[in-house]
Amino acid sequence: MSVLFDRIALIGIGLIGSSLAHDIRRLGLTKEIVVATRSADTLKRAEELGLGDRYTTSSAEAVRGADLIIVSVPVGASGSVAKEIAGNLQPGAIVTDVGSTKASVIAQMQPHMPENVHFIPGHPLAGTEKSGPDAGFPGLFEGRWCIFTPVAGTDETALKRLRGFWQALGSKVDEMDAEHHDKVLAIVSHLPHIIAYNIVGTADDLETVTESEVIKYSASGFRDFTRLAASDPTMWRDVCLHNRDAILEMLARFSEDLAYLQRAIRWGEGDKIFELFTRTRAIRRSIVQAGQDVDAPDFGRPHLLDKK
Repeated sequence: MSVLFDRIALIGIGLIGSSLAHDIRRLGLTKEIVVATRSADTLKRAEELGLGDRYTTSSAEAVRGADLIIVSVPVGASGSVAKEIAGNLQPGAIVTDVGSTKASVIAQMQPHMPENVHFIPGHPLAGTEKSGPDAGFPGLFEGRWCIFTPVAGTDETALKRLRGFWQALGSKVDEMDAEHHDKVLAIVSHLPHIIAYNIVGTADDLETVTESEVIKYSASGFRDFTRLAASDPTMWRDVCLHNRDAILEMLARFSEDLAYLQRAIRWGEGDKIFELFTRTRAIRRSIVQAGQDVDAPDFGRPHLLDKK
């Protein structure tokens, strides 16, 4: 790979930011990586891991001289970061983000962006339930989608440069309207996490009733829910608050569909239950065929027997 940007500033160094740092370094996409995070302890850990070339707790300082700035913070903090860095952005710099909600991020960040910089909102559809600088690893974005939601008047050359950056990381890039993005993500990402948090919370409430047997005998279905429910609470709190309308719409539709299934179970309507389960089973197969997951037993997770 060739150098695509002279200096890249990573604002936030959690799972996404640290994974970006690993790949940027591995692929030689820049001459210098500047890491910024408000927590001195997190910054120290990032330095111990060698994720950057320079480190600072000041986002404003980090963006000086950077031609690509990637904001990787909880979406609720996007506006404050944009306000902090605005005065130090050099002309022609590209500012992007990785937030899971786009309309809110645009509303928060765009008013602070100088006219001589290129603000291109983005969202890589990649991640795990882990967080912090230790959670990152190279290859996280390989084969995954990164969605751009460009604002009106976006410079095509800047858009092409950012597209080339994500493609160099192995991502497939698409573009869509911010509101459409938020509705799509509400059903494919936000709602599953909310349901997982709720189911695990219900199980926790039932612990006293079942005498700890919910946790003790966790089968694969419940265990998979706990993986989603282990995701960063701050990030997902902000997602709920900043994609509220789309999430509430999807929750209403889900409640209607759940009531349909509840009635079918109550009245012993096996044909309706079988039709639903058959239709949804095909969705799983299509996800595997699209290369967005693996079809290995237990999703390819290692087992104790494999380590012996």
